[in-house]
Amino acid sequence: MRKTWVITVIVVLFAGFLLGGSIVAENTGTPLLSGLFGTNSDNAVENKAPVNTASAAASLPMGVADIAEKAGPAVVNVEARIKVSSGRADPFMNDPFFREFFGGSMPVLPQSRYEKGIGTGFIISADGYIITNQHVINNADQITVKLTGRKQSIPARVVGQDYELDLAVLKIDGQGYPTLPMGDSDKMRVGDWVVAIGQPYGLDHTVTTGVVSAKGRPVTIQDRNYKNLIQTDAAINPGNSGGPLLNMAGQVIAINTAVNAQAQGIGFAIPINTAKGVLQELMNGQKVVRPYMGIRMLDLDQEVCSELGLPADTQGAVIVEVISGSPAAKGGLQAMDVIQKLDGKAAASGSDVQAAVERKKVGDKLSVDLLRQGKRLTLNLTLAAKP
Repeated sequence: MRKTWVITVIVVLFAGFLLGGSIVAENTGTPLLSGLFGTNSDNAVENKAPVNTASAAASLPMGVADIAEKAGPAVVNVEARIKVSSGRADPFMNDPFFREFFGGSMPVLPQSRYEKGIGTGFIISADGYIITNQHVINNADQITVKLTGRKQSIPARVVGQDYELDLAVLKIDGQGYPTLPMGDSDKMRVGDWVVAIGQPYGLDHTVTTGVVSAKGRPVTIQDRNYKNLIQTDAAINPGNSGGPLLNMAGQVIAINTAVNAQAQGIGFAIPINTAKGVLQELMNGQKVVRPYMGIRMLDLDQEVCSELGLPADTQGAVIVEVISGSPAAKGGLQAMDVIQKLDGKAAASGSDVQAAVERKKVGDKLSVDLLRQGKRLTLNLTLAAKP
């Protein structure tokens, strides 16, 4: 009897071990039973559906050092040689006789010189397509890139560029280049950690960290009007332009573009989803075609409302100029008209007007509700390609 009881206990314990071990193995992903029984775990999964291990790994958070080590080889230094026309004084003007003869008027002779622009880029395809900022290569007559571990620079050519978005795609010959995966910038939240990699002042890779400080920031630098930028406190120094801003999974979520020189620790980057919208066109060497109305406008504020004789809480955008021959001119819009709705949806500011137009295509109709000298009007126009 005692022997039977002992055998029963042993059987129960062994069964419990098997069940418990199976559960542990399933929950941890460790081939515990395979190890116990000498089964080859690689062979055990041969018949399963293939898993995209690269995508799975890319979604997992990593340490900053791991991100820098993994992403570094795909980040390149971009050098652009830009021809600049300038003038120089005739060397004879150093002689007082000649200076007096010409009455102090010094002839200027044309002279060409070259400046070197330095920026950053990152490789997005194994066959050598590179994303950078358009301002890095603007008007360049020679472009080279330098890869990690290679002493010699590689000639690059521009296959597509978009001045308005400040994006450019370069191409280098060859195959098998390391690449960076693209993330989803729309999923980034204020406060999320980010990593910036670049080539400030032409130095080798530098890595800075910070957080997303804000989203949707408009910034004007000289004659470029950036919209919907990601703001970060990760240091973006001169030379970092065109480099990647990465999430903690090592995915590119933005393209470093500018640093605010008048504030400490404020940098801006173009969301990668913005780049995705035109990337294929740029890679194909096609011009990015955008619809436009053909107006210049200002947001309404209390001062503008007062000048126009409107209630202080009036919302909209006032037209300050209508470009001749534009869709707006053909549709009957005039200076001092106040746009309040587009296709029946409220437009509280100039940004709302721009966003509504950008959602359209060339040739689309657009209904505009506006105020003109206190009267409400609805005009219709057809959007054309922006020159």
